[in-house]
Amino acid sequence: MKQQRYDVVIVGGGAAGLSGALTLARARRSVLVIDAGEPRNAPASHVHNYLGRESTPPGELLAIGRGEAAGYGAEIVEGRVASAERLPGDGNHGFRVVTEDGRSVEARRLLVTTGLVDELPPVPGLAERWGREVLHCPYCHGHEVADRPVGVLATGPLAVHQALMWRQWSEDVTLFLHTGPEPSEEEYEQLAARGVAVVDGEVAGLEVADDRFTGVRLASGRVVAREALVVQARFTARSAVLESLGLKAVAQEMGGVVIGSYVPADPTGATEVPGVWAAGNVTRLTEQVIGAAAAGLMAGGAINGDLIAEDTRDAVAARRRG
Repeated sequence: MKQQRYDVVIVGGGAAGLSGALTLARARRSVLVIDAGEPRNAPASHVHNYLGRESTPPGELLAIGRGEAAGYGAEIVEGRVASAERLPGDGNHGFRVVTEDGRSVEARRLLVTTGLVDELPPVPGLAERWGREVLHCPYCHGHEVADRPVGVLATGPLAVHQALMWRQWSEDVTLFLHTGPEPSEEEYEQLAARGVAVVDGEVAGLEVADDRFTGVRLASGRVVAREALVVQARFTARSAVLESLGLKAVAQEMGGVVIGSYVPADPTGATEVPGVWAAGNVTRLTEQVIGAAAAGLMAGGAINGDLIAEDTRDAVAARRRG
């Protein structure tokens, strides 16, 4: 953090943050990106559905993005932001951002792109295989496990929906009822019609051989061979920085079921706090990488427009003063 005041400080250096930084740097704004180095998709081997970058490793995509943003003058530093606050005084005097190691910097505007945390069901072995054979999004990983034996771990009422969706990629899908609710008669009929097997009993853990997931182990001791296991993670927004500014995370529902939390923002990323924008998974839980990048672009353009309006007001006031 070379200078003490920037046009925009961006908290989070993933796809949304770097896209916002690129947009703002190209608009000739001074930009600082503070990144904690904890990308959500780090366990994944490749990024998918990103037009022009299909199957790029996540780390490589971020390195490309950092280079592009820095090439236009954006400054990118490692660090974890502890809090942010509005500077005292009348009018819009900007914000102070404080990192956990005590450094601070000021900004006219803030863009928060801190993402979310995937909270997995408490089954031994899930975390170690997360992003490898333990999956959640068929559009992210379905093609990579196509035609292979897939299991779906039921922990809530959306499990049947998941099983029917993953059936699009494989004819061999098994729904493990685990701690999920008993399917209705209609759901059992749907599962049977699509050839989805249903297994009763709780799951005790995963079978792994030669660093490869091979099956699901039930509490009864029975092992069902599988090569991929689908879970419903809870998507919890990394909202601490936004909460320090008075913005609260709210529950996100899907089909009447709470799947996580997010911080509300309008389509440009503007939050209820003037001067603060949010983009990516912190405000849109189901956004994929390309969508997060698009949201960062949208927020960057909106922030620049807001700064232009302020610059113009200041210029008019100075002209009137003679």
